Amino acid sequence: MARPLFLVYQLVSLCLRLTNLCSGDDQQFVYSGFTGTNLSTDGVAAITSDGMLELTNGTLQRKGHAFYPEPVRLREPANGTARSFSTSFVFGILSDHVELSAHGMAFNFSVLVDFSGALPSGYLGLLNVQSNGNSSNRLFAVELDTMQNDEFQDINDNHVGVDVNSLHSVQSYYAGYYGGGGGSGGFRNLTLISGEAMQVWVDYDAEVAQINVTMAPLSMAKPARPLVSARYNLSTILTDDGPAFVGFSAATGGTLKSRHYVLGWSFSIDRPAPAIDLSKLPKLPRVSAKDRTRTLEIVLPVATAAFLLAAGMAILLLVRRHRRYAELHEDWELEFGPHRFSYKDLFHATDGFKNSNLLGIGGFGRVYKGVLPASRTEIAVKRVSHESKQGMKEFISEIVSLGRLQHRNLVQLLGYCRRKGELLLVYDYMPNGSLDKCLHDREGQHTLDWALRVQIIKGVASGLSYLHLDWEKVVVHRDIKASNVLLDGDMNGRLGDFGLARLYDHGGADGPKTTHVVGTIGYIAPELGRTGKASPLTDIFAFGIFVLEVACGRRPISKQLTQDDDSDGGALLLVDWVLSHWQNGSLTETVDIRLQGDYDSDEASMVLKLGLLCSHPFVDARPTSMRQVTQYLDGHVALPDFMPPCHILPSSMMIPEQSEGFLMYNNTSSQIFKASNGSMSSLSGGR
Repeated sequence: MARPLFLVYQLVSLCLRLTNLCSGDDQQFVYSGFTGTNLSTDGVAAITSDGMLELTNGTLQRKGHAFYPEPVRLREPANGTARSFSTSFVFGILSDHVELSAHGMAFNFSVLVDFSGALPSGYLGLLNVQSNGNSSNRLFAVELDTMQNDEFQDINDNHVGVDVNSLHSVQSYYAGYYGGGGGSGGFRNLTLISGEAMQVWVDYDAEVAQINVTMAPLSMAKPARPLVSARYNLSTILTDDGPAFVGFSAATGGTLKSRHYVLGWSFSIDRPAPAIDLSKLPKLPRVSAKDRTRTLEIVLPVATAAFLLAAGMAILLLVRRHRRYAELHEDWELEFGPHRFSYKDLFHATDGFKNSNLLGIGGFGRVYKGVLPASRTEIAVKRVSHESKQGMKEFISEIVSLGRLQHRNLVQLLGYCRRKGELLLVYDYMPNGSLDKCLHDREGQHTLDWALRVQIIKGVASGLSYLHLDWEKVVVHRDIKASNVLLDGDMNGRLGDFGLARLYDHGGADGPKTTHVVGTIGYIAPELGRTGKASPLTDIFAFGIFVLEVACGRRPISKQLTQDDDSDGGALLLVDWVLSHWQNGSLTETVDIRLQGDYDSDEASMVLKLGLLCSHPFVDARPTSMRQVTQYLDGHVALPDFMPPCHILPSSMMIPEQSEGFLMYNNTSSQIFKASNGSMSSLSGGR
C-alpha cells in the first residue's frame, strides 16, 4: 500500500512543478546575442543590426534602458520572501578617450520601470537628486561605474557596487577578479572602459540573503571567489505580488562620449543561470580613436613627404594662409598634450571668435561660446592676454591639474591652447549664463525665487568644500563672486573661473605663497591687506559676501542701497547695511524686495546670519571650514548664537567711491587700481 501512495505523491509533485513552470514562476532565459529578440527599450537604447544591445550610442547627456519584456516573480507566494536568482551577462564600455573616465552602466531589477525622471551622467539613468535614497524606489542594481562621484562616496573611478534604492553603494570594490584555482589567486584589476568584453555573474541566495557579484575577462571561466559580497534581504524592495522587471541601464555625461553594450544575457530563478554561448556573441566595435591615431602615425608622414616633393610652392602659400592658426609650443608642454586644444579647432568652433558668439567681457579677457566641430560639444572659450613667460609652466601645470576636478557644482575646465601673447582656456558651456546677470536683472525678467537661491548657495558651498577638503590638493579659489557662478541647464549653480586659483598639498605648513592680493573689491578679506596670503578662510569670507548678495539681490558695494541711505551718493557696503538692519531687529527686510515676501523667514534669517558670520572681519570668528558651512546650510548643525559683528575695515582696506575696480597689495604699499569689470589678474607672479 505504501508504494502506490508514494507514486501518487510523486505524480502530484510533478504536476505542481509543471504548473509552476507554465505559470512562469520558474522563469529563465538566455540570449547569446540579441538578434530577433523583443526586449523593451527606451531612451537611446536599441538592438543593432549585428545583434548587440546598445544602451547608449555616444550622444552626450543621454540615458538608455532595456528590460526583459515580461515581469519575473521574485517573491515566494508561501512566505513572502524574495526568491533566489542568478544572472550572467557579457558587456563592453567604449570611450572616445580610452584614458579618460566616462559614465558607467548597471544591471538592475525594479518594481517600477518608469525612469523618465531619472538623470543621466552619475545617476546612471536610474535616480535623480530628489529620489536618491528613497525606500519607495524599490530598486536593486549592480553598478559598473567608471566615474568617481564624491556625492555618492565612490571609492574610485573604476569599481563595481551593489546598490539598493540609492547610488550610495551598500558594498563596492575595485573592478577586477581573483585568479588562480579555487579562488586562491591574488586580485587582478580590470579596466571597465578598456573597450574589451567582460562577463559578470550576479547571484542572490535567499536563504542567507546574500548577494555575490563576480566578474572576469571573457576568455575566463567564472572565478570561485566573488568580487563583491553583500548581505541584504531583497524582500524589502518587492511588492506583495512579487513581480519585478530585470534589465540594464546606462547613461552618458556632458563632456566625454561613451557607448555601452550588452552582448549576451541569461537569467534564472531558483537555479544557476544558463550558460551563454560565447561563440555566438557579436563582436564589440573597435575604438575609433585608436584607429585614427594609428592611421595618422603611418599615413601622415608619407603623405606629408609626397606633398612636400610635389607641391613646395603650394605649401608656402598654405602656410601663409594658415598663419592665423599659429600656436606657441614649448618642450615642457609635451606632458600636457591630451589637455591641449588646437587653435584651429577653437577658431572654427567659435566662428572665428565672432562678436555674435561673445558671452561676456571680464578682467581676464573675452569669453566666447563655441561648438567643437568633431564632437558637437558646446564649450566656452576664454581668451586671456599674456606677454611674459615667467611662471607660465607652473600656470599651465595648475590648469591641467584643475582639469581633473570632478564635481556637479564646479564648471569643468577641459583644457587650454597657447599662442604668442595669448592663452585660451576651454570650459563646459553653461546655457543659463552667470548668476550675476539673473540676480541683478532690474527689469524683473529673470527674478530667482527663494528656493532656487538657497539651492544655488548650497551648491556653491558644496563645490567649495570639495575644493578645500575633498580633492587631492587644497584649491583656494580667490575670486568667489556672483559673476563667477554659472547656471547649467537645470539652474544648478556651478563655481567657475579658476584663473586666480592657487593649489597646495593638504597639510602644507605655510599654504600658498604670494606677495600680491588679487580678487574683486567687496569680496576681499581684510587680512589679505596685511599678509598677502590667501587661504580657505579668505574664500569663506568671500563666500559670506556672496551669500548676502544672493539673499539680498544687491551688489557688495553700492552708491545707494536704499532711497533713504547715504543720500550724498557715497559708497556703501552691503554687509554694513545688513548689520544695521540686524541691530535694528529688521534683518529679514534686507531680503530681495522682488521676492515680495515669498520666502521662509526663519530660513532667510539663518542664511543672512551665516553670510555675516562667514564675512566676519576677524578670521577666528568665521566658520573653520566649508564643511561646517554646508552643515549649517543643510540643517545638520544649528547656527551658533553670536552678536552682530562690527565690519570696520583697516585703513588700508578703505573702499573707493567707485563701485567698480580691483585691489592689489604688496608688502610695502597698497594701491587702488581702477578697472572696468571689478577684478584683477596677473599671469606673471600675481597668481
